[in-house]
Amino acid sequence: MEQPDAVIHQPVRLKIVAALKPLPEHEQLEFVRLKAIVGATEGNLGAHITTLEEAGYVEVEKDFVGKKPRTRVRLSKAGRRAFENYVAYLRDIIDTRSRP
Repeated sequence: MEQPDAVIHQPVRLKIVAALKPLPEHEQLEFVRLKAIVGATEGNLGAHITTLEEAGYVEVEKDFVGKKPRTRVRLSKAGRRAFENYVAYLRDIIDTRSRP
């Protein structure tokens, strides 16, 4: 990979994907919890999640708990692969710079 994945490279989206990656494959994180982890506003987080969803990197599930809306996000298989490739890209940069 010569260039970083532009979708993941943006700092807020990188934080989102990094927060979701450690979860088991089908586990979801609630929007409110993700917002606290990432430190973004609701609108900003929502926009970035939409970008990741359009790229196929996350899956979003919306439902209700009682009368309260709930949004949950999970990393898709494509998102896991994209994040792993992004990390490999960064490691390659470090390895290249640390060679004499």
